[in-house]
Amino acid sequence: MKIYTNHHWRKLLYFYELTDKEKRELDWIEDDTASVFRYRGNVYALDEFMRIDKTASKEFQDWHGYSSDSYFSGVLVKLSEDGEEYQVAIYIS
Repeated sequence: MKIYTNHHWRKLLYFYELTDKEKRELDWIEDDTASVFRYRGNVYALDEFMRIDKTASKEFQDWHGYSSDSYFSGVLVKLSEDGEEYQVAIYIS
């Protein structure tokens, strides 16, 4: 498995900070303070990510959640201790 990231920490956004077009992509969100972020031209809500637990493969152990794009690839997210910042990566198996 390959994981690609630049390890940069970025500030999470709130749903109300998104453009109208981005808000329509996440039309199930009702809370304006829901945490979201942009990555590679897409907008993601933290609600879309599955939690990674201690039984996950060793490659995923440093990450907090994943969202699959396909059977072989997806996006990983890591949150800072205060929950205000995130790191993001893609994985390909």
